[in-house]
Amino acid sequence: MADSAAAAPVTVRHAPELHRYEAVLDGHVVGAAEYRPMPDHVVMHHTFIDAAFRGRGIAALVVAGALDDLRARKLGVVPSCWYVAEYIESHQQYRDLLHSS
Repeated sequence: MADSAAAAPVTVRHAPELHRYEAVLDGHVVGAAEYRPMPDHVVMHHTFIDAAFRGRGIAALVVAGALDDLRARKLGVVPSCWYVAEYIESHQQYRDLLHSS
């Protein structure tokens, strides 16, 4: 799988029944950004990438995909996960999604 993983694109899909956005590579979930749904926002509380796939920018892809989807769904975000908080801090285009509790 290592050779195909280098060439295959990572896709991000929403898995609402699991309350997460998944990073998918060659048909396998290699990471996710998990959330707790609230009426007008989500609390993004955990992001993980399988150890074999770390260091490839997959966490950034899954978080950006999640934030883009949340924007399209007109939902705000409370980033209780440190990675999501740092990602939003360094990507100003997502700061408008921050939900004030």
